Amino acid sequence: MNLERSSHLVARLDWRPESGSTNAELVALATGADALAWPDLSVLATDNQTEGRGRLGRTWSAPAGGSLAVSILLRPAPFGHGPAGAPALPAEALGWLPLLAGAAMAEAVRHSVPTTGDAETVWVKWPNDVLVSGRKVSGILSQLLPNGGGVVVGAGVNLFLTADQLPVPTATSLQLEGATGLSVDGVLAAYLGAFTALYRAFEAAGGDARASGLAARVSQLCGTLGQSVRVELPGGDTVSGRAVALEDDGRLRLEVEPGGRVLQVAAGDVTHLRY
Repeated sequence: MNLERSSHLVARLDWRPESGSTNAELVALATGADALAWPDLSVLATDNQTEGRGRLGRTWSAPAGGSLAVSILLRPAPFGHGPAGAPALPAEALGWLPLLAGAAMAEAVRHSVPTTGDAETVWVKWPNDVLVSGRKVSGILSQLLPNGGGVVVGAGVNLFLTADQLPVPTATSLQLEGATGLSVDGVLAAYLGAFTALYRAFEAAGGDARASGLAARVSQLCGTLGQSVRVELPGGDTVSGRAVALEDDGRLRLEVEPGGRVLQVAAGDVTHLRY
């Protein structure tokens, strides 16, 4: 695979003709005997992931060559591998990393997919999906390394899938959305370029999402804000309300109905309600 554009954007980029899970493989490499060979902003990618996982252990798979799976290893300052002089990231700042990845992927998708008139068709559904015209084209999954030595942020994006290859009717692909000149290297480079710029600014600001501009950019791209939503919480409870803002740590501020009490949601499956 020719990844000339992408390979210049990160510390290390390894391509796999096939991987069970790029996240699982990168976690193993980053914690194994050769861990020092995998610095901050190391990347593992494939267009044939056979055992991918999404949130809550859901499977994620696609025909070979139809989608791109990419995992990025982050070793920011608190783990001792960040740029010299960079402020340490507080633990609560790590919750912004999947939102950062979602914003970067939305930027990459917008480079490929035409918009309809003046309306933007590409946006982020909090906390970890990228949608085109309301259909999912990408998902994000992040995990801490078991030894506490960093974070792996994984993303999958549907590139060339046809309508009959989609896993669910609510999914889509860049090809189906009218992308032209589509290539793995082009999409990957656009994603890595946007990701790196947001990440370095975030790190330089010591994990302050507002000072770095990350909070503003995610908020601009997040189609969940301002919407009436239903959130299925990790424990199984469900709440409904209006998504009004992102908190300083990336949690979703929800005005719960009835009564309008404020709830801060750290994780959950969000459904946008249409009345």
